[in-house]
This record gives sequence, C-alpha cells and structure tokens, in this order.
Amino acid sequence: MSIVPVRSEGLDASEVSWFAPICSDDYRYLGVPDGDLRSSFEHTKEIVQAADRLGFRNCLCPSSYQVGQDTWSFVSAMAPLTENINLLAAIRCGEVHPAMLARAVATVDHVMKGRLTLNVISSNFPGEDATSEHRYKRSWEVVEILRQAWTQDEINYDGEIYQLKGLNTDPVRPYQQNGGPLLYFGGYSPPALDLCGAHCDVYLMWPETEDLLVERMKAVHARAEHHGRVLDYGLRVHMVVRDTEKEAREYADSLVSKLDDDFGKEIQGRALDAKTLGVAQQNAAREMADDEGYSEDNLWTGIGRARSGCGAALVGSVDQVLSKIENYRKMGIRAFIFSGYPHKDEAEIFGKKVLPELKTCSLPVEYGRVPAETPATPLGVGERR
Repeated sequence: MSIVPVRSEGLDASEVSWFAPICSDDYRYLGVPDGDLRSSFEHTKEIVQAADRLGFRNCLCPSSYQVGQDTWSFVSAMAPLTENINLLAAIRCGEVHPAMLARAVATVDHVMKGRLTLNVISSNFPGEDATSEHRYKRSWEVVEILRQAWTQDEINYDGEIYQLKGLNTDPVRPYQQNGGPLLYFGGYSPPALDLCGAHCDVYLMWPETEDLLVERMKAVHARAEHHGRVLDYGLRVHMVVRDTEKEAREYADSLVSKLDDDFGKEIQGRALDAKTLGVAQQNAAREMADDEGYSEDNLWTGIGRARSGCGAALVGSVDQVLSKIENYRKMGIRAFIFSGYPHKDEAEIFGKKVLPELKTCSLPVEYGRVPAETPATPLGVGERR
C-alpha cells in the first residue's frame, strides 16, 4: 500500500522513461561543451531511438527558450521515427494560444497513434517576470480550454486571461479519447499544487530525500482530494549505475572533475525556471549534502552544480539502484524519468543492466481513456499504446 492513494494503486509495474537532451544538456564532463554531444536533431534522434529500442516506455522532451531545439518541432519529427515509445512533450502554457495548441496536440497525437503525453510547464516567457499566481492561473485556463477542445463540440470559456465563445472543435479531437493525452506536471508552490490536484494526471517530483518526497506526495494528495481526484506520482532523477558502487561513485566524480563552478552557475542561470521554488529546493538539498555530495544513501547532488532543475542522481551498483527504485515504488511512485551523461551511453547501460530487471508498462490514462480505434480496455502490463 502506498503512502497516499494513487490512481494506479493496483498496477504492479512502472513507467520507466528516458530523457531527450534537446536543450543543450549533454556532456561527458559537466560544463565542458563537446561538439559530438551538442544539441542537434541527429544526435538527439539517436538517443530517443536507442531508448525506443531498449524498451523505455516514454521519453521526456523538455523546453527552453535560451538553448537547444524547439520541443514541438522535435516531437513532431520523431513521431514517425519511433515505434513503441511514448513521447512526453513539454508545453509552456501560454506560449501558443490554447485553441491552436489543442489542434497541434491532436494532430501529433494522431500521427503517433496515441503515444503522445504532455508535460505542463508554467514558467516565465523571455522578458517576463510574472508572479507565481499569474503563471499558474494562466496554465489553469490553458488546461481547461484544452479539455474543452478535446471533449466538447465547442469551446466556450470566460476566464481572466482567455475569453472564447462558440469556437468549433471539430478538427481538434485527439486520437486518445475521453480527455486527450495524459498530463504530467511538476511544481512546488501552493498555486502549482492546486493546479495539479484539479487538472493533471501525474505529479512529477525532482530528487530529494525519501522523507521529503513523502511530504510532497501528501501535500499534493490533499489538494487532489479537495477536488475529488486521485493522482499518480513520478520522479525525475539522473542515473549513474555500474556493476559496483565503487565504479559508479568514481564515474560520478569524473563527471564534475573538469567543472568550473562559475560556468556551472551560468548554465543554471540561463534557464527560465532558475528562480523558482523547486530549483531553490534542489539547491538547498545540495547544500545539506555531505562532503562528497550525498544527501542520503546513493543519492548524489553533484549534478545540480551545472544545471537548473533536476539536480541529483542515483549512484550505485545495479542492486543498489534496483533497491532504491523499489523503495520509491513502495511509496507510491509509478513513473520514473531517468537520464545520464552522456545520454545515449547511459541509456545503453541502464537499458541493459537495470531495465530487464524491472516490470514496466505505459502508464494508464485513467483506465479507460483509450484511442479512438480500439475497444475500451485498460492498458495492461506489457502492453503498449
């Protein structure tokens, strides 16, 4: 039994995902640019295709204005170049008018035959310094408009930011029926928790000690319960796994062995979420770690010295990493988004050493939200959309 009710309580498998570094975030040595690992379509395509071949169930495609490639263009291009893997596309709410976004999502969802999932982002736009309340209010309205577009004949919406009346939705129904693609969400402020509790499906957390993750899950569940809903939970964390703990720790140390901390801070600062509460908490976790950067057994915070956002890695032997994942599963976490440096090499290592030991699935979309062309049956373990 998980620490809080979860939507997929009876599911005895996990959605194990990888990461597409389309935002110039691939290194052999953190903070040391490598021409072969630079953000390009060919390089990132190879990573996603490797994850597809290895059996990862989803792949997060992030968003950044400062560096890298456009998320939506990348996902659209990868749709026909992948076979089984879902793609988790980050959508920055308000960047595109929600009615137009609904149409784009529906189109790509049809191209992917229902393999599209969405990561709802609420950060500032370039040059914007909006309050947390405004950013999450904007996302709240965007998500509500998307739901109307995907489930109703017309959009009729009278919000503080968006007003739409009598807008026909005939061309924007997605491939996935009964609500559209699964919505993943990460955020830590009170407005963020309320948005997730009311409208999203999977609450994503960044790595912290297990007791803090438990607190996060309880806080989010309280908001979801207020809205009469139950969520699933996910964890985004980096990975350094080797045959022995000694080998894993040595590789982790090597990742930061050439890092100039001033350049690391520059990398952190160029992300538009650099001043958010979530990033501040990742920084705090790093400050509370021991002299080697470990905040608890096998959780290493050194990654955060050269990136904003997710700032820690699981570092250990195959057995140690499997034990840590099982601890998270017992807490109620059902979705995992892993990554490593360099991303293709680490996907191969994890995919061959750890992934075969895990029972995996594509996370159910409400046990009944299904593609238009298929019967209404739940997604079982081992099945793919």
